[in-house]
This record gives sequence, structure tokens and C-alpha cells, in this order.
Amino acid sequence: MRAHLFWILITLGLTGPAMAQQHKSGEFDYYVMALSWSPNWCALSGDAKGSDQCDARHDHGWILHGLWPQYHRGFPEYCRSNFRAPSRSQTNAMADIMGTGGLAWHQWKKHGVCSGLSPADYYARSREAYASVTRPAIFRKLDKSIKLPASVVEAAWLNDNPDLEADGLTITCKQGHIQEARICLSRDLVPVPCGQDVVRDCTMKDAVFDPIR
Repeated sequence: MRAHLFWILITLGLTGPAMAQQHKSGEFDYYVMALSWSPNWCALSGDAKGSDQCDARHDHGWILHGLWPQYHRGFPEYCRSNFRAPSRSQTNAMADIMGTGGLAWHQWKKHGVCSGLSPADYYARSREAYASVTRPAIFRKLDKSIKLPASVVEAAWLNDNPDLEADGLTITCKQGHIQEARICLSRDLVPVPCGQDVVRDCTMKDAVFDPIR
């Protein structure tokens, strides 16, 4: 029965990205800006992939994973967009804050198309959001891997960003490591409370935090 239903949905074009395209570009409530701690991502998967983001010539700390249009509950993705896809030069130009042009392309394809903005404007808005917060400098001073409560990472972000409130910031973990700081912003990039489906703080007491190489 389940398989039969699946094929019906395929016939109707209601699975995967095709289903998501029912979301209308530009219709959303706020943004979630996801900032990934690059050394941890490299340790968990980037090194194995041979990502340029993890090359020793870089010193990436908190990089922009993405700026995601969000509903108060749930989020749109793979929306239909009237804009031409970004050029390679546009995506590569984002590598300084996103690690690679490939990530910039993926973020446009999945999330940027739902922003209602052109690629140029979406990347400009992403860069503006990234510049709107102070990334805690204390983590760049680490010279070895440490284990710490995820709540300490949240406290550092709140201390260096007085405009942020605890309910507008989520720290996530993955495979025992600190993964991301996710900050909720209005469409005008002003800090706002996150929806209940976004506020899911990591509760680990001994999360790994790797130093910049």
C-alpha cells in the first residue's frame, strides 16, 4: 500500500523537490542564518571529501553555512524562481565566507530560490547577515581540541552580541562535536525569536571543539 501511494505521488509530481516547489518564492516569515565551525566540519566530513575549505592555507572559523528563509513552523525549499541561476564567478566570490563556491551554489539552489531575491541580491543579503553579528574571537585562540558544554558556546555568542537573546540563537551538535550556531533574523536582518521547530539547543556537556589549523 505504501509503495502504491509513493507511485501515485510521483505521478502527481508531489515528491522531493517537485513537492517543495509548491512553496512560493518570497513568501516566508524570517531567516535562519546557520554558521558552521569549519574545523569541526572538516574533522567530521570535509577532510574525507578533500574540500578546499579544509586546506591548510585557509584559517576558516565560523563560516556561513547558509541564510535560510523560514516559516514560523517549517521552511520552504526548492521554490520556483524567475531568476537565472548564479554564475560560477558569483558562487566562487562567496568562498571567503562560505568556504567553497560549491556550498554557495547549493544554498542558492535549495534556499536562495525561496528568498524572492536574485542570486546577486541573495548573496549580498547573506553577506550582510554574516557581517551583522560578532563571531566570538575566543574560539580562534584555541591551540588544541577541547571538550566543553554546548551552553558555553551559546554564552560566548550572547556575550559578544548584546542584541541577541537566548531564544533567538540555537547551538547544534553532530557526532559529539559542536556543529553550528543558528541565529534567527527578521527579513530586515534584525534578531528575532526562533520558531519552536528551530529552538533545539544541543545539551551535550562534553562536545568536541577543534582549533583552527
